[in-house]
Amino acid sequence: MQLEIFDVEHGACALLTADNGTRLMIDCGHNATTGWKPGTYLINKGIRYLDMLAITNYDEDHASGLPNLIANVDIGWLWRNKSVTPQTITTLKSEYGMGKGIETLVNMASNYCGGGSTASPDFTGVERQCFYNNYPSFDDENNLSMVVFLKCNGINFLFPGDIECAGWLKLLQDDPSFRRAVAETTVLIASHHGRENGICQEIFDVHGCKPQLIIISDDYHQYNTQKTVNYYASKARGIENFRGYPRTVLTTRKDGDITFNFNQGSCSVY
Repeated sequence: MQLEIFDVEHGACALLTADNGTRLMIDCGHNATTGWKPGTYLINKGIRYLDMLAITNYDEDHASGLPNLIANVDIGWLWRNKSVTPQTITTLKSEYGMGKGIETLVNMASNYCGGGSTASPDFTGVERQCFYNNYPSFDDENNLSMVVFLKCNGINFLFPGDIECAGWLKLLQDDPSFRRAVAETTVLIASHHGRENGICQEIFDVHGCKPQLIIISDDYHQYNTQKTVNYYASKARGIENFRGYPRTVLTTRKDGDITFNFNQGSCSVY
């Protein structure tokens, strides 16, 4: 089993390959500087079928590589916050315009119902859950993020999209399963690319989130609100060895692609 978190600048893209070879991609951003795109990456590895695509957030940086993805591979299932209809996504994006990735997602969501006639894929060795606030309880893309929780051979990953504090608090209030997931998280992918509005102190101080490692998917500091590494470092227990050094926080900006490799009950990160 392998989980790859890609450097897609101020965006998001990760790929889980389960023990039985089934694949789940979480978001599908791209890297405009290097030219890296998710569909090209898969096809160059000989992969022509993606069992499931999860979209955590309806902003372009989470879907900018989708046109390239669907041009190169077939996708079995689309996993997303279904309380937000394609028409609502279009309305939410009307103020600032819709990028090609979200436009492609809207078209895809309009023609997808789960995985069509195919059965939901079995990701052997993985337990997965999703949590989200329903529209119109929130009417902004960030707080409508779908939070993805993966249990991979004893290592638990939480991908919260771009959810902000108000969205965190609503889920914590309403859903005991979400509270359990937060408390059991081993690796936290920082919400909203590490920006301050993605921080919810209550997950750490009240609900027992004590991750071993926190990962920030971002690029250079475009915003002062990205300067949260020290805060997150104070909340992580740390690992002894990442490329020869102990670390508490990893960033794609500094560390590039980050890979977790699971083998016979052990996990290494590099």
